[in-house]
Amino acid sequence: MTGVSSRLFWRVAAVQVLLTGVLFAVLAVAVPHHFFVTWGIVVGPLIWIACSLVTGRIVGLPLLFTVFCAAAGGVAGTLVGLVAGHPVGIVAGVAVFAACASGYGQRPTDEPRPPTDPRAPDVART
Repeated sequence: MTGVSSRLFWRVAAVQVLLTGVLFAVLAVAVPHHFFVTWGIVVGPLIWIACSLVTGRIVGLPLLFTVFCAAAGGVAGTLVGLVAGHPVGIVAGVAVFAACASGYGQRPTDEPRPPTDPRAPDVART
């Protein structure tokens, strides 16, 4: 079974929230509310894609993998947003995007971990 990196999960989530939050704040100040009512359905996904690509670049994810994770997070966020509202959908989208990305670089192995590996269970001391 492939593992995930909780460190990468939180890093991806933090960068994505920071980027989308800053861009949202800038647009909220610079653009009138009716713009979002009319064009939000187009601008929102474009912002999501752009921020996801920048997040992937910052944390060092491959482009196609980043696009896949962005699509997974975007679809999940949209579905949850339709049912539970926009703020909850954003949280779900970020969570799915980060969860998808957190599996990158984790390769399953059938080899036992060496005893000096800090992740190896300490059987001798129990």
